[in-house]
Parts: sequence; structure tokens; C-alpha cells
Amino acid sequence: MNKIDYSLYLVTDRNILKNRDLKDEVENAIKGGVTLVQLREKECGGKDFLEYAIEVKEITDKYNVPLIINDRVDIALAIDAAGVHVGQNDIPAKVVRELIGKNKVLGISVSNLEEAKKAVEDGADYLGIGAIYSTSTKKDAKNVKLNMLKEIRDNIKIPIVAIGGIDKNNAKEVIECNIDGIAVVSAILSENDIELAAKNLKSFFIK
Repeated sequence: MNKIDYSLYLVTDRNILKNRDLKDEVENAIKGGVTLVQLREKECGGKDFLEYAIEVKEITDKYNVPLIINDRVDIALAIDAAGVHVGQNDIPAKVVRELIGKNKVLGISVSNLEEAKKAVEDGADYLGIGAIYSTSTKKDAKNVKLNMLKEIRDNIKIPIVAIGGIDKNNAKEVIECNIDGIAVVSAILSENDIELAAKNLKSFFIK
């Protein structure tokens, strides 16, 4: 698998988009600099999720951006997505790795060093760490302070992505923790100009 650029990681949420088209706005976000897309549709049935996945993958393939599917291993395999992302309460990571094989990307959500070390043992390719700040898109997320983020970074060799309430006002201090990327939902999808919102966040990674 080619080396993945985790710098600006978009996680979808159609509720934030309201009536705007998911496929179109994912394309705008990629044009603005999004390097990786995760399709996360927690309130979506399998049939609809599959249809959204097929549509979004058309766009991500067009721009050669990897598509990660949240939780649904079956859908990730059905559309040949780049990989799967699972949380602590989803299918165990070891089982996911067995199902998707060695060549697919496996991301795991963690909120402390112990979970991070276990995720690496279980075969994670990258970690999603958060929530760094409180977030309306995941109300049950545990908060992870910046010093914990730094501690995980100091002890974990695989790529790590920070998530949770990150926006243009606080992205710089998170990125300075020597992480590989930031994962955002509202900071891009709630903006009127999605391409510009992505460009503004991407600019933090340009030295």
C-alpha cells in the first residue's frame, strides 16, 4: 500500500451537511486539500450506507484519495475501500484485521496510552485519538488533554491523528504535538464554503 497522507482527514456526517449533497461536498473538501476521507454514517441502514459508499468512492477514486469506512467491515470489503476504522466498542480490532487482511488500512480510536499500545498490538495502521476538545458530533467521547496526546506520540511509532472539536482556531496547537494529521467534521462540513474551509486547515501543514 502506498504511504498515506493523514494530514487533513475528513470524517463525514450528513446531519451537518443538512440538505447539501454528500458526494459534491466531499469533492469540494478534497479540492481544498483533504487527503483522506472516512465515511461515518451511524444512523444509516446497510442499504443506504452502501449506496453512499459507492457514490463517495467514485469521488475519492477520481482524486486518488483513500476512503476509510467507519465500523462496517462488510461495506468496506464490498466496495473495496482502502480500509476500516473501528472504535473501542466496535468489532474487536484483531477480528477486523483477520477479515480485511494485511493489505487494507486499519484505524482504531483510542483515548489513552494503554488503549493505544493495545491497538498497535492488534494490528492498527494508524490511531485516531480524541476527543481533544468537546464536540457536538460525538457527545459520548472522552476528552484527551494535549499532554496525553504528546505522551501517546512519544510512545507510539505508527501514525496518529487527533480528532474532536478541532478547528482553525485550535488546530495549530494540536499539530504542534508532532502528530500526523487532524480529523475534522464540523470544521469543514458546517462551513458555507467547504473548499475554502479545507484550504484554511490544510495551510497549517504547509511549512
